[in-house]
Amino acid sequence: MKASDGEVLYVGKAINLRSRVRSYFHASANNSARTRELVRKIADIDWIIQKTELESLLLEYNLINRHKPRYNVRWKDDKRYPYIKVHWGDPYPKVTVTRRRAEREDGHRYFGPYTSMWAVHQSLDVLRKVFPYLTCDRVITGKDTRACLYWDIKLCIAPCIGACNQEEYRGMIGDLGQFMQGRTEPIIRRLQDDMQAASAEQRYEKAASLRDQLLAIESIVEKQQVISPKDIDVDVIAFAHEANDACVQVFFIRSGKLIGREYFVLEGTADEDNEGILTAFVKHFYHKATFVPQEVLLPGALAEAEIIKEWLRDRRGGRKVALTVPRRGAKRNLVRMAAENASEILSAIRTQWQSDTLKQEAALTELQAVLSLPESPNRIECFDISNTQGTAATGSMAVFHQGTPEKSHYRCFNIRTVAGPDDYACMREILMRRFGRWKQSREQHDAGTKRNEAFARLPDLLLVDGGKGQLGVAQEVLRQFELSGAVAVAALAKQNEDLFVPGQSEPVVWPKRSPALFLAQRIRDEAHRFALSHHRQRRSKSGIASQLDSVPGIGPARRKALLRHFGSLERVRAASLAELLEADKMTRRAAHSIKEVL
Repeated sequence: MKASDGEVLYVGKAINLRSRVRSYFHASANNSARTRELVRKIADIDWIIQKTELESLLLEYNLINRHKPRYNVRWKDDKRYPYIKVHWGDPYPKVTVTRRRAEREDGHRYFGPYTSMWAVHQSLDVLRKVFPYLTCDRVITGKDTRACLYWDIKLCIAPCIGACNQEEYRGMIGDLGQFMQGRTEPIIRRLQDDMQAASAEQRYEKAASLRDQLLAIESIVEKQQVISPKDIDVDVIAFAHEANDACVQVFFIRSGKLIGREYFVLEGTADEDNEGILTAFVKHFYHKATFVPQEVLLPGALAEAEIIKEWLRDRRGGRKVALTVPRRGAKRNLVRMAAENASEILSAIRTQWQSDTLKQEAALTELQAVLSLPESPNRIECFDISNTQGTAATGSMAVFHQGTPEKSHYRCFNIRTVAGPDDYACMREILMRRFGRWKQSREQHDAGTKRNEAFARLPDLLLVDGGKGQLGVAQEVLRQFELSGAVAVAALAKQNEDLFVPGQSEPVVWPKRSPALFLAQRIRDEAHRFALSHHRQRRSKSGIASQLDSVPGIGPARRKALLRHFGSLERVRAASLAELLEADKMTRRAAHSIKEVL
């Protein structure tokens, strides 16, 4: 269902589509206020026919995830949640944190999602003391003469110097993966056996190392609450619901022990019943989850329970998944405990949101008054330029909606037409491209094709980083697109935090501790950070390219193959002749050239 401007309002599915659609528009329909509001905004309806209910479920999720319709239940601030990534496809796997989980099998292993990046790093700090994995970018040959500092402080087992072989290292990383899944008993038994064997062979240093690892694991396991004597894997899901928000608490029970918990916040839940909220969460969560247990405990029944069980069974490799609504006993108590935790978290979060909302509303109201705007500037776009003496110039567009970052609409620009350090010309280029994309999106909407939502909407306020010169450029671009009266514009200079507006020679005088100034500074600083980050990436890539391009026999194809194979210029430098020859498209002559030049 779409609005008149092409915005996707709602995504749903039904076996009988005609009946489902008519239910929204039938005169006798007892729709909620939220549904009636949706109906008033509907201007167009598109549909896609699928062969099976399972295909329909998957498509529904993908469309909701892509468009984030305001009338669907969805995860609040649906950023990419962090995962722990074990680079299992590499000879000596490292352990990293990523927000991008591969949709298809890539040879690596993922654990998550998690809701807190801080908690992930805390967990990895503990894990590394138990399983001292690699963090450096060395090419591991086992023949290095010296290890790094981490070997000395027992945070790496140093395969680089041959302190362990590849099999031993991968075995340790395999244990780490088992540990993260809650499979501790096999690890403990094996470590005990290895420790005794090392002691019997009078390899006392090795035995001591295994003993320390064993004690570290046992100390962590002791803190895990035993939930069930049975060796079972269970997720416990419950939620609390208030107004337009809901908080879902998930307990993770592995091998009968509670190994962790996470909470997720949903929005778009106004007038949504408990069944709808729970169903939406389960579908969204297990699309993202890297592990599906044999049983999921729920506070109530799911809509489409049978098709969801079929889908979860497929995700679990054909093994059955039970969706259980416990009525009594220990399982019911677990669901109740999860619900109580969800309620406490939601209460605390809403208190913080209300405080933040009041601050944002005050800042936007003051900004409206200072700039003499007819309405509050709900959508603010800020543009900044970053370059080094005119090289690798980039621009950024940071977007704030109702005082908070809307990072899915952030965009960066590589400057194409400007040579040398000319900030005015660079600003003109990125603004021309931004509003050119807006004009193009209108044409795409008229033609019924997909449009870029970041550029499809006009800002209420256009903010540029700079002074009167940048403000003049912005005004000129708006005039070219006939948007002078439709889009307010201002410039915020870094030097004295002066705000320049059209028609005034002097900057705006801010009140002391002005919320509007703080908001404008935050938006400007965010645009600057985003532009600088992209500039550094571009400069780094150009630096690598220029160094490799200076090597005889290395063209674009071989350069890409080398970087794809080794991952960095440093690893290319460190590689032996034999290792260089393993890269795609590499010849012996070109490899010799690399060793000579680099």
